[in-house]
Amino acid sequence: MYGDNLLICNACGTQFDVPSYSPLKNCRICDDPRQYVPPGGQVWTSLAKLKGRHENRFEHDPKDKRIWFITTEPKCGIGERAILLETLHGNILWDLIAYIDEATIEFINSKGGLKAIIISHPHFYTTHLEWAKIFGCPVYVSIEDEKWLNRTDHDNIRKFIKVPTMEVLPGVTAIKTGGHFDGSMVLHWDSKLFIADSLFTVPSALYYVDRPPGTISYAFMWSIPNMIPLPPSQIYGIWRALKPFSFEATYGGFSGQDVRSQDVKQRVLESMKIQIRAQGYEDHEIFKEVCE
Repeated sequence: MYGDNLLICNACGTQFDVPSYSPLKNCRICDDPRQYVPPGGQVWTSLAKLKGRHENRFEHDPKDKRIWFITTEPKCGIGERAILLETLHGNILWDLIAYIDEATIEFINSKGGLKAIIISHPHFYTTHLEWAKIFGCPVYVSIEDEKWLNRTDHDNIRKFIKVPTMEVLPGVTAIKTGGHFDGSMVLHWDSKLFIADSLFTVPSALYYVDRPPGTISYAFMWSIPNMIPLPPSQIYGIWRALKPFSFEATYGGFSGQDVRSQDVKQRVLESMKIQIRAQGYEDHEIFKEVCE
């Protein structure tokens, strides 16, 4: 497989244009203040070294059989999931995991292959050139986050999204929210919003029956592991990006982060208001916003 012996950060899954026998001192993704280096220090691996130690699991969304979740066991890198969407106009892979093997290739090909890969932000770039080359499809990333790419695209596989919203396939729209990264994106399809880390689903979102006022469903973070919140201006920017779209479900970047309810968009707005008020801003423009 192409690139099997290139360097991969063990902590975040990012692949570099460096052979595995010549490790770098640091991973620039993990050295960024949004991320972290594990207590044991920097560790490197490669796809070749990962083979036989991991496997990918494929699970249906219990509510929509057109959606598949792909996760790696045992955990590899950050532990996020890739989400396969079987649309009427071809398959989209939203976000990525680092590990790919023949079983994964066979599974996706059995579903009709891929029309495109769309990646929400740099923490999930992982081995995207491997995936795109294997499936013969483009991979879409935000132009604002180009500086975080760590491999040279010799085959012109990458497509940069330069506009605030882009319909990648009919009915499948990438939306730039900014915030977590300058080019952070969510994906809108069939009244569903795939949010990655642009909006972070919190535990109180998952059981919302008869919950008291002030119960939050989403957090808006510059750094999730280091718990650094976004400023109100950037939270408001996320709302302005989402406001034109209707959705009744959100799918987060990790297993167990799916929220389905007719009022989910209202809960996004209320969560923004709760966080902004908790950060000491009592008189912000967002408090005038209503969910239409």
